[in-house]
Parts: sequence; C-alpha cells; structure tokens
Amino acid sequence: MLFRSLFSRRWWFTTLLVIAGTLVLIRLGIWQLDRLEGRRAFNAQVLAARSLPPLDLNAELPENLDEMEWRSVQLTGTYDFENQIALRNRYHQEQLGYHLITPLRISGTAVLVDRGWIPADSGSASEDWRAYDEPREASIMGQIRLGLEKPSLGGVDDPPFVEGERLLIWNNLDLARIARQMPYPIQPVVVQPDAIEGDVIPPIPFQPEQDLTEGSHFGYALQWFTFAGILFFGYPFFLLRQEQV
Repeated sequence: MLFRSLFSRRWWFTTLLVIAGTLVLIRLGIWQLDRLEGRRAFNAQVLAARSLPPLDLNAELPENLDEMEWRSVQLTGTYDFENQIALRNRYHQEQLGYHLITPLRISGTAVLVDRGWIPADSGSASEDWRAYDEPREASIMGQIRLGLEKPSLGGVDDPPFVEGERLLIWNNLDLARIARQMPYPIQPVVVQPDAIEGDVIPPIPFQPEQDLTEGSHFGYALQWFTFAGILFFGYPFFLLRQEQV
C-alpha cells in the first residue's frame, strides 16, 4: 500500500524530489567528512614539520624543499633589492599595504624572503621600496611557505608573462611565473621570517596563526545526515497521513 502510494500519479514527483533531496543531503555530509580528513591531514603535516629541528639551507638544500612547508629554516645570504617584488592587498592591523618579497642569494641560487608589510603609500616602483633596504648580508630564521597561484574561484590573475619585462606588483605569489623573470634560479618556496613582538618599523614580518583544531566539520556532517534521515524516513509518515485525510 505504501509503495503504491509513493509512486502513484499524485505523489510520484514529490517522491522523486524527496529521494533527490536525501541524496544531496547525504552528499553534503560526506563532503564535510572529506573536509574533516583534509583538516586532519593538514594539522598533522604542520605539527610534524614544526617538530623538526631548523633546517640550515646553507649546509643542505634539499631537492624536495617544496614538500617541507611549515618547517623552520635558517639561512645566510645576500639580499638582491634590485629584483624584489611586492604583493598587493596585504593588511597589517587593518591597514592596507604590500608585502615585500626579496631574493636572498645563496650559493648559486636564491630563496625568496617575505620581508613583511609596508604601507600602501610606499609607492609602486622598485626605487620607492629602497627606503626599506636592510643590510645586504642577512641571516634569516623563519618558516618555509609555498607560493600561491590564483584560486580557481575568485581572485585576480596576474598579467601574462612577457619575455624581457618585469612585473613588480603581483596579485598572487606564483613562484613558477616569478622565476621566469628572475636573472638566476630561485627555489620553489618562500621563507617567512619569524615575527618580532613589538616590531612597528616596516617591513614588518608576520607568521600566520594556524587553527589546528578539527573545526566544526564533524558536527556539520552529523547535521546533514540527520536532515537526510528526517526527510527520508519522515516523508512516508507524512504521505500516509495525507492519504488518510
């Protein structure tokens, strides 16, 4: 009786909508569980990297450096201020500005160093940024970070690469594209120097604070599965009551 009612002329379309809605809700729950697994993998990678001793890039320059994000590193080299670039739309205490990205030359190659935030009124030409020069010979302690291409959703792409031209201000820290305009090889990572508490003189380094909890993904998954159960099992009771009216 119930099965015949579910697919009767009166209710077949509603039944299909309920089935489709249930499947969508279950898929949303699975999506949250997938995000939970991704969050756990990320947390484990960050914690494992931070538990390792600092890597001395002058003594060892691993080929898989781009697999060591969040690991502490130390290096000594020579800043190349002539080839530094800037990332736009960076904030410090709600003030808009740039981040100065400066190559640090070490033994035939270079590592890009995110020296930190400078205010938006600093100018947009490389000469303007020379006001923030530091001693060329520098020793850096920081963390390995990867670059970031334009997100698949949202974000603003950078202009296409033109041979012989240098792009000074970038929207995205696309290391592969940046490497094409450098006069020497660069490593596929960026070093973010350790922040200094109370530092108010630009460029101001920063280290992002990472939330290493599991977030709300498991709770959201339970919520979607609960909605799916209510819809799937509640619908037959609703239909029977309607048939009795």
